[in-house]
Amino acid sequence: MIITSAKPFEEILDMLKDEDNIFIVGCNVCAAKLKTGGEPEVREMCRKLEESGKHVVGWSLPTAACSIRSYDSLVEKSEKINDASCVLVMGCGSGVSAVATVVDLPIYGSNNTLSLGGSSGGKLLSDQCVMCGDCTISQYGGLCPKSQCPKALLNGPCGGSVEGMCEVNRDKDCVWYLIYDRLNKINRLDLLYVTHAPQEHGTK
Repeated sequence: MIITSAKPFEEILDMLKDEDNIFIVGCNVCAAKLKTGGEPEVREMCRKLEESGKHVVGWSLPTAACSIRSYDSLVEKSEKINDASCVLVMGCGSGVSAVATVVDLPIYGSNNTLSLGGSSGGKLLSDQCVMCGDCTISQYGGLCPKSQCPKALLNGPCGGSVEGMCEVNRDKDCVWYLIYDRLNKINRLDLLYVTHAPQEHGTK
């Protein structure tokens, strides 16, 4: 699941300041789950844009914005896209890019893409993966310190964690305490003795 957050409406309106005849594409998977691009949010965006003087020609809700097959597949959802001068995609960055590959119009995104997450036991899990291209998650019991530690520490916690809570965000569990508990449960504490080279930030 791609974790997104909605941009402030004022920022979206500023992006669209020179645009009209807007068609909105939502996402019925990740964005719908996160309430950043499902049907209620798309309808609300239509309302707010119309109230701000913009003309919304229509909208559609494909199964996943990131899996658009063709322009014709969007037309199948709503022929009103043919009347559009631009498209606003209420999905992740991947969804915006996917729509841009099949639509020859200016494309805008209403969300900020934050991380790769998931869900377990009905609970939303954010920051599960940073898609670094060099996955070592198996060495940490299935929990990724690159994504879940604000400092991306690969060899244990910093000196600021207190009683299992993160120094940067005191409301968040320190992932290194979670890694220790996990490795202890699966009898793999030996993995903690492996030293990893520091991550080079800004590179993959």
